[in-house]
Amino acid sequence: MKHQMSRGEFIKLGGFTLAGALVSDIVSANDFLNSNTAKEDIQLMKKLILNNDAKVKSILNKAPLDPTIRVSNFRPIASSIAVMAASISNSKSEYYKSKLLADKLNQAIDILLKEQYPDGTLDAGGNMQSPPDTAFILEYICPAAAVLNLEKQKDLEILRDKLKKFIVNAGEAMITGGVHTPNHRWVICAALANINSLYPDPRYIRRINEWLAEGIYINEDGDYSERSGVYSAVIDKALITMAGLLHKPELLEIVSKNLTTCYYHTETNGDLVTVNSKRQDQFMNLTVVKFYLQYRYMAIHTNNPMFAYMVTVIENLPSFINDVLSDSLVFFMENEEFRKQIPVEGKVVNDFEKFFAVSNLARIRRGKISVTLFGGNDKPIMVVSGRSSNPNFLMYRKGDAILKYMRLSTSFFRLGYFSSDGIVKEGNKYILKEIKEADYYQPLAEEFRKADGDYKLSESPDGRFWNKMDFDSRTKSNVKKQVTVIEITEDNGTLNLDFKVDGPPNVEVTIEMCFKEGSNITGAIMDEKKNYFLKSEMGLLSLGADTVQFGPGKCEHLNVENLDSEEYTYHQGSLRTNGEHVYITGFTPFHHKMTIS
Repeated sequence: MKHQMSRGEFIKLGGFTLAGALVSDIVSANDFLNSNTAKEDIQLMKKLILNNDAKVKSILNKAPLDPTIRVSNFRPIASSIAVMAASISNSKSEYYKSKLLADKLNQAIDILLKEQYPDGTLDAGGNMQSPPDTAFILEYICPAAAVLNLEKQKDLEILRDKLKKFIVNAGEAMITGGVHTPNHRWVICAALANINSLYPDPRYIRRINEWLAEGIYINEDGDYSERSGVYSAVIDKALITMAGLLHKPELLEIVSKNLTTCYYHTETNGDLVTVNSKRQDQFMNLTVVKFYLQYRYMAIHTNNPMFAYMVTVIENLPSFINDVLSDSLVFFMENEEFRKQIPVEGKVVNDFEKFFAVSNLARIRRGKISVTLFGGNDKPIMVVSGRSSNPNFLMYRKGDAILKYMRLSTSFFRLGYFSSDGIVKEGNKYILKEIKEADYYQPLAEEFRKADGDYKLSESPDGRFWNKMDFDSRTKSNVKKQVTVIEITEDNGTLNLDFKVDGPPNVEVTIEMCFKEGSNITGAIMDEKKNYFLKSEMGLLSLGADTVQFGPGKCEHLNVENLDSEEYTYHQGSLRTNGEHVYITGFTPFHHKMTIS
């Protein structure tokens, strides 16, 4: 068996270079110390200690948890343990060796021990006795134990024993427990690596290798299988942990590939493109702040100016104090690599065009103009976790003037929004196309008839509904098809759009544009529901000093309700979001050209 690096060695010696390969099972300390002599980022450490202490103060001021109320979310408790452990163990903290803080720490870990099941797991909302959710808890508890073990304050011996009890018990769940989603495998592996570095056991390594033998999927675009900003950050963090603690520097190559893609998915203000996600964040507003530790670690290890640039972007986000500085001190104390100054200046070219062919996502940056095109939903469209179903096919930004999304919907059998079957790129033109089909059904042939009329409950072949009609045994007839083609040509930030919708005549067509809340819209007419209709001329969006021009318009109907498919409307659901909504409408055969600039 190869030598496994202990947490102490990892902290003292740091990690590995991206391209480096181990030439022996045991590497001497000097090999690392000679190549990892970067100075500590003193100013950042001061900010971390100051903000961690502020978080500790807020924790101490909170009323104790009501012991009669069962806890269902343990992450805030685990996070507070990590925050308190960092301050009580840091000689520059005002809470260093604080007995008051020690009491609070003991109370917190007692809650975890009380709620931990005999198999080592915790509940998490609706996930009962969940191994992966317990692994997320260990992301905080293991670093807390590590910094407390480094200090070895005599008065905290009982606390350290409690943490060890919780961690070792949880380790049994990590050895035997299962998962739900792709990222859970690597979160559990990282938890096992952390536990093994604290309390070595060959069973932890065997279980890690069992999961790793499945292979870590990352496609040519640099996306993990879930294509999720939330879970990409989770996986990157897990792989960095394993790379350092398990002598697996090759895992950093995967992280590097994903972080490069993440850069192209990030707007200049830190907003993260999530339209292509297969998880819940495909409809969420996220920033790149959760990637801070990952970019910092990789910037230090690879000298990559792009990664260094992203560190600076995140450090300047409004949420950086609350989301990073207030609870990350423990990770910097646990691993000195994070404390180093970044050895390279952040630098990128703010002009690019990237087509991610696997995900069918295009990202274009022209100075302050940013364009996102998407045509990569999973077919058939299903509203379920793990499948992409976002109808937004175009997003456009010019500084603060933001077109949050453009969608197209028709009344064709109420099949809902346009969802392209991929994207074809021809030079600077992107072609999005979809064919929708709806059917009628003939009487059953004699051999399928039943005297009592009790037929199989089945789904219609076009996926629109279910009924006790035994559709599989019926012949389709009166088949209707609708073909939608959208061609988008980009020229130095200006978009020329050409819409064609063909099929049965007199079908309502609706182009929906949703602009950022608070935007000023001129050139369009607003109705009593505060919807805007662009009738013929150009429209103008303005927010602050930035403007976006769009049009010309067309207005042939005013029916902009129920644009979603029946999969949503049957449950009184809707994908309509907050914002200023502008509509262009017509009927099939529909042909309309417009520009956005």
